[in-house]
Amino acid sequence: MDYNSFAPFLVGLASLLHCVGMCGGIIGALTMSLPAEVRQNPLRLSSFITAYNIGRITSYTLVGSLLGYLSMTTGIVDSEYGRYLQIIAALFLAGIGLYIAGWFPAFARVEKIGAPFWKYLEPVGRKLLPVRSRPQAFLFGMIWGWLPCGLVYSTFVWVLASSSNPTEAAVSMALFGLGTLPGVMTAGILTGGLARIRKAKWSRQIFGLLLIAMALVSLYVLYSSQGNAHHH
Repeated sequence: MDYNSFAPFLVGLASLLHCVGMCGGIIGALTMSLPAEVRQNPLRLSSFITAYNIGRITSYTLVGSLLGYLSMTTGIVDSEYGRYLQIIAALFLAGIGLYIAGWFPAFARVEKIGAPFWKYLEPVGRKLLPVRSRPQAFLFGMIWGWLPCGLVYSTFVWVLASSSNPTEAAVSMALFGLGTLPGVMTAGILTGGLARIRKAKWSRQIFGLLLIAMALVSLYVLYSSQGNAHHH
């Protein structure tokens, strides 16, 4: 598997603190709204949290396959536009890194891009509350997958620019979702402890720098592949 396919997983993995900030509150509230007998049984609780996350990752994967279809029909991967999109995705990622580190607070406005669409979906999600079954948790997770998020947008742009077919793009988005699992799953179980880590300046800067480093690696890989293409 090349870097382009695997990059979304690494982005998901490096987004731990962002996931805790964005989704920690949601998963924490969902956990608290479950019946006491579910919350007090670690096995049952983790099965509900897993159902939420499978729903969320399913949404990412479906969007991925649509982006892959768009990429395949337009031939964007092999065009100049594909390279521009990859640069935009890398800059987006760097912006998120700077935002998490506390060096670029204004970047939070980017997450408002999806707000108009979320306005219609959010009431649908609310109708599924309180969650009382795993299928209900799965459906809520699918709605949750559309929550406005800069990291998700960045990965969408990257996948559109680097995947040449629906399957490849769907796998990339599923990998991104799997990468976010440690952050979101842990947030559902250890909300308080992770919130404290998230507030620590050093941890925000470490995770911010991780994302900035990934953005730089992405640009380097893109530059190298272009160099090799010209060389051949």
